Amino acid sequence: MTDTADFEPTPEGWLTEAELSAVRTRLPILYVDAVPVRVDESGDVIAVGLLLRVNGVGEMTRALVSGRVMYHERVRDALLRHLEKDLGPVALPQIPAAPQPFTVAEYLPTPGITPYHDPRQHAVALAYVVPVAGDCEPQQDALELTWLTPEEACAEHVQREMTDGHAYLLRQAMAHVGRMA
Repeated sequence: MTDTADFEPTPEGWLTEAELSAVRTRLPILYVDAVPVRVDESGDVIAVGLLLRVNGVGEMTRALVSGRVMYHERVRDALLRHLEKDLGPVALPQIPAAPQPFTVAEYLPTPGITPYHDPRQHAVALAYVVPVAGDCEPQQDALELTWLTPEEACAEHVQREMTDGHAYLLRQAMAHVGRMA
């Protein structure tokens, strides 16, 4: 029998900051990434929601909805939790009964190995395009939520405002829904 780690998850399913820092140096962490979209009556994507945030070095950046999956949390519940956390409680995300990611993004602490980078850790993110039907307002650390057409969101000047591979992920999402050649 092997020894178990000395980590005790909090009742909410989270590790303490010290425990998380230790785990991040040893194991990949599971995340969900969500590209919030508005769709027309035929289901075609007509707008993409991008968050405006200040990153760790004080720069303004555009970002997608993203966050960790907690211990004993279903992926669909993590998606709903993060969409509500970033877009507000009445965003009304439409998660399908059997959610399938459009890609798996592997974020590595070493830049350049994959298009995705997270200097803190090795993270694996299941990425989804999620239609939202309700009123959305930026929450938490998001300063603004901007709705752009898929073409505007994929424009070079907007893409330059995105970091850590989110620009690449957004282009993949738009290709997946047929909005980018």
